[in-house]
Amino acid sequence: MKAIAAEHPGEPQVMTLQEVPSASPAADEVLVDVAACGVNYIDTYQRSGVYSVDFPFTPGLEGAGVVASVGTQVDWAAPGDRVAWASTSRSYAQQVRLRRSDAYQVPEGVGLDVAAAVMLQGLTAHYLSASSFPLHGGHTALVHAGAGGVGLLLTQLAVARGARVITTVSGDRKEELSRATGATEVIRYERFRDIATELPGAIRALTDGSGVDVVYDGVGASTFDGSLASLAVRGTMVLFGGASGQVPAFSLQRLNSGGSLSITRPSLGHFLRTDEERAWRAGDLFSGIAAGDLDVRIGETFSLSQASHAHEALEGRRTTGKVLLLP
Repeated sequence: MKAIAAEHPGEPQVMTLQEVPSASPAADEVLVDVAACGVNYIDTYQRSGVYSVDFPFTPGLEGAGVVASVGTQVDWAAPGDRVAWASTSRSYAQQVRLRRSDAYQVPEGVGLDVAAAVMLQGLTAHYLSASSFPLHGGHTALVHAGAGGVGLLLTQLAVARGARVITTVSGDRKEELSRATGATEVIRYERFRDIATELPGAIRALTDGSGVDVVYDGVGASTFDGSLASLAVRGTMVLFGGASGQVPAFSLQRLNSGGSLSITRPSLGHFLRTDEERAWRAGDLFSGIAAGDLDVRIGETFSLSQASHAHEALEGRRTTGKVLLLP
């Protein structure tokens, strides 16, 4: 089969399409023909060396496809089943070996490309809105990168839970997309000279001076100070990524002086620890998609051989919605 591999960390061009041996599934695994695999920021962190991985390295954690064969101990899937996954390594490939703990049955009415597009970012949006800071009516949330993959889904889930959502975006098209998914207010952060000092004022002008109950921040270094200063008394910062770089160490006393604030740094795996929790989160997403209540935007698709171009587009923030590779 063919798969993407990088021999060493570096820029996107270190990834090349290579012929690799096809693998039979282990006794507790299934072998899946990949229909689509998702491109995520964690892939770029691993490829570039920000996150430590072993090289040679094949990126990719997320995708969807059709079961081709099953191991001798597998009783939970059969050839022809449609499945998706969110944390299976080496997914930039034509075939992937999958275990039950990361397999989600894709129901009829949900396309495999849409299933691949919603897994990691959709499950993330679900735990953010339902668990990290459980939203309900009366809450006001600030969602950074509102036109990104997580941002578009998180906005929809937040609005469905009754929250008022303010987003940040850059550009007319991204503002249009964010408003279309339910954002009440959209802030154009490219118009700020200094996000740290100007964002809090803009937020307080939209919240009668009080600030927001929660900030969902996957951008990191460039937005952190402004996000913290935008919170209401006893507000919560949910820092779930670092697209602009990792947040440096800071004094916890800032949480006290800012109004008895809270901060959490969650990770998806800690919110998918049981079969019941995985079924709840994926079931909510797939049900919403099938009913037409949850819109999953696929921004761009690339062939497997164009993986480097996909990373360039994502890192250059030239994308809206989900980026997919189509083996």
